[in-house]
Amino acid sequence: MDHRRPLIVLKPLALVATGGFLGANARYLVGRAVAGLPGTFLANVVGCFLLGFLVYEQQFAGSLGERSRLVFAAGFLSSFTTYSTFALQTALAAPLVGAGYVLASYAAGFLAVVGGRIVASRVAARRATPGGQP
Repeated sequence: MDHRRPLIVLKPLALVATGGFLGANARYLVGRAVAGLPGTFLANVVGCFLLGFLVYEQQFAGSLGERSRLVFAAGFLSSFTTYSTFALQTALAAPLVGAGYVLASYAAGFLAVVGGRIVASRVAARRATPGGQP
C-alpha cells in the first residue's frame, strides 16, 4: 500500500466491497425466491450475461468507467454468482442430475456471455449512430 496516498488503494477496495455487499444480498434474495439448483443456475446464468455485457460494452463502447466496472464486475457479479454453491450442489445431486446440471450450466453460461456480447454490440451501435437509431 502506498503510505503517502492510502486512498489510492482504499477507494477501489471500497468500491468492490460495496458491489460485493449488494451482490451477496441480491444472491441471497434469488436463493430465497428460487431455492436449490434452479436458483443457483439462475444466478449464475444471469451473472454470465451481465459480465459478458460489461466486458463487451467496454470493448465496443467504453461508456462505463473504471469505478463502475469495479462496483459491478469485480464486486456485484463476483458475489452474485457462486461457483462454490454450484460445485457443492452438483456433488450432492444424484450422478445423472449432477452431470446434466454441469452440462446445462456451462452451456447456458456460455450462451449468456454471447447474449451479453450481442446486446453490448447493439447498444454500442445504437449510440454510435446519430439520434440513437440503428
